[in-house]
Amino acid sequence: MSTPLGSGPVGVGIIGAGVISKQYLDNLTSFPDVRVVAIGDLFEEAAATRANEYGIPVHGGIDAVLGHPEVEIVINLTIPAAHVEVATQAVNAGKHVWSEKPFSLDRESGLGLLKAADAAGLRLGCAPDTFLGAGLQTARRMIERGDIGTPLTALTLMQSPGPESWHPNPAFLFQDGAGPLFDIGPYYLTTLVQTFGSIRKVAAFGSKSRETRVIGSGPKAGETFDVTVPTHVSSILEFENGESAQSIFSFDSPLKRAGFVEITGSEATIALPDPNNFDGDIRICALGSDDWTTVPSIGSTASRGAGVLEMARAIREGRPHRAQGELAFHILDTMASIAESIDNRAFVDVESSAAQVPALPEDWDPTAATLSA
Repeated sequence: MSTPLGSGPVGVGIIGAGVISKQYLDNLTSFPDVRVVAIGDLFEEAAATRANEYGIPVHGGIDAVLGHPEVEIVINLTIPAAHVEVATQAVNAGKHVWSEKPFSLDRESGLGLLKAADAAGLRLGCAPDTFLGAGLQTARRMIERGDIGTPLTALTLMQSPGPESWHPNPAFLFQDGAGPLFDIGPYYLTTLVQTFGSIRKVAAFGSKSRETRVIGSGPKAGETFDVTVPTHVSSILEFENGESAQSIFSFDSPLKRAGFVEITGSEATIALPDPNNFDGDIRICALGSDDWTTVPSIGSTASRGAGVLEMARAIREGRPHRAQGELAFHILDTMASIAESIDNRAFVDVESSAAQVPALPEDWDPTAATLSA
């Protein structure tokens, strides 16, 4: 990952024209350092709709993206069960790949994808990229300069009744590869890894409050679907340097409480903004005080797609990108270990590791044109 490639804005193509593609396209079409040149979907009419909405020149099926000569990065926005298959097809077509989370559904397929990309000299990137947003980057810089002393422990909470009340097609969010752990967990776990380093050991309990749920909105409102994964997970994490964290992920709570991330250090406790967002203020409470001080975030608040842009610039500059496949695999490995702990009622070692990546400069600007033609 050290050799620059090409010049000028990086061509990207999107596979998957569903709900989240709109969030990506709102941003990617405003970033001058990338060009959206193609979009594809199994349902070609969905790709055509997005193409017309955003002025994308080429649309069609998956091959419309994989075979496009100007596509350097394939953005994989398919359902979780298709992530590895589509990413592998893209690698075989000679494309770098950015995937939505999760990286894969299991360790074996995730490792296979990493090896295939490495052998081809191609890059893998993966959501979440929220840790590149102003809120978490500001907190990262505060921790690194010693504002809380030595980081020791963390507590994270995500509690809600679940997404079936508002999502028009929520069944996949309650099946393998999703649930609160795999759907929401990556935001929180990525934040913790970027603070403490790799996760080494986990223990967890999980439960499922209902066997079925009812869709609450859209054309399928009133339909019932099966729940196949735990909808409440309580976990304990141990990091490579001995720090620990407690994390709860739940779709079973009438109380909505999201974005709770507190990191306790030897000199202060810091409350981070919601790791599912790109902005938000930081609060800090110093040892010996009962008062919280609010610190505004500094930096870019660009939303979904910021990681694609950072990866695109890294390709041109011949440096490692930040939201790396290895990081995403470590998060996947951690979540799989949590799931195993639930099943086996035992501590589980996490075998993989991931490096903490450098913080972004405060003046990092996704709207700047930095790649000359």
